[in-house]
Amino acid sequence: MDVLRPPLLNIHGRIYRRNIIKEEHYEEEEEFSYMGPADSEELVADETGDLHPIEQTDKGYRCAIDVPSVLYKYIIGKKGETRRRLEADTKTSISIPKQGVEGQIVITGSSRSAVSSAVTRVEVLMDSFRKKQPFTHFLSFPLNDPKIQEGFLSFKDEVLQKCAQDHGVEESIFQNPLKLHLTIGTVALLNDVEVRKASEHLQECQNFIRDITDGKPLPLEVKGVEYMNDDPGMVDVLYAKVHVKDRSNKLQEIAERLVEHFVSVGLLAREWDRVKLHGTVMNTLFRKDSSAEDSGGTGRQATSEREAFDARNILKEFGTYCFGEFELNAVQLSQRYSSDCTGYYTSAGSVNFS
Repeated sequence: MDVLRPPLLNIHGRIYRRNIIKEEHYEEEEEFSYMGPADSEELVADETGDLHPIEQTDKGYRCAIDVPSVLYKYIIGKKGETRRRLEADTKTSISIPKQGVEGQIVITGSSRSAVSSAVTRVEVLMDSFRKKQPFTHFLSFPLNDPKIQEGFLSFKDEVLQKCAQDHGVEESIFQNPLKLHLTIGTVALLNDVEVRKASEHLQECQNFIRDITDGKPLPLEVKGVEYMNDDPGMVDVLYAKVHVKDRSNKLQEIAERLVEHFVSVGLLAREWDRVKLHGTVMNTLFRKDSSAEDSGGTGRQATSEREAFDARNILKEFGTYCFGEFELNAVQLSQRYSSDCTGYYTSAGSVNFS
């Protein structure tokens, strides 16, 4: 890392420098500095107070912050070092619930500015380590319409008949037809409170979604396949292409607006300038691993162990394959690695177009 150009963090519209000075196991000793005007402590306090109310008490000031229990250890640090340093630097006291017990971190101090400073430091730590958590939920357009499922199963059968001799092509790397979807973005929701808030944020998007769709389902065509990387002979993900039948940009516009909203509330990190909508039909992460099954594992390979497949013949034979047409009427927030009674991912929230 270039010490003169440290990574920047954007938290609620404020920009911080992130300077890593030590790293051990899961604990990272980090220093953060607010990139604002000089002598701006009161400004930070006012901004933070809007997000996390700081109450005046008989003994000083107090602020309670909702923090998922999985992040406690990063604020405590190795043998409590991070918490002690935060308390010493800000002249506050930080009370943290027991590990595994969901609750609030309570910060108390003799001055409002001291409590505000500690709140900001805790926020930055949370943001830094939250980004290292695997995603738990994702925003998507469901493609599990019966007509699309039927078209997908036909595609799968034909590929296995014509291309099974190609390197890495086997039945286990095909998507579950019940879980077909277009991925919009992924989020890490670390407790029930965050899941509920994310669902509420999705509901807030209802107005602009219905404005874009005119309150009607979108007629879609699922046609053609494409691969993710640069070498068609070494592919990890093959996806189906989807477009609105009237060739409008409505589907893409909804996806962009959703990402924009979830980025603005801090639930999603923007990775690309444009959302790449893709309906995965083949993925080497699905490849069965007999050793993992024998040991009671998930039966899925780790990313570092993925075996790519040769998609050249598939692209040649099925590049314009038509999976079918249907009317899309919802966007969903779904839970990863779970399914409901229909076989689709368990929904944590949804918004209908009509």
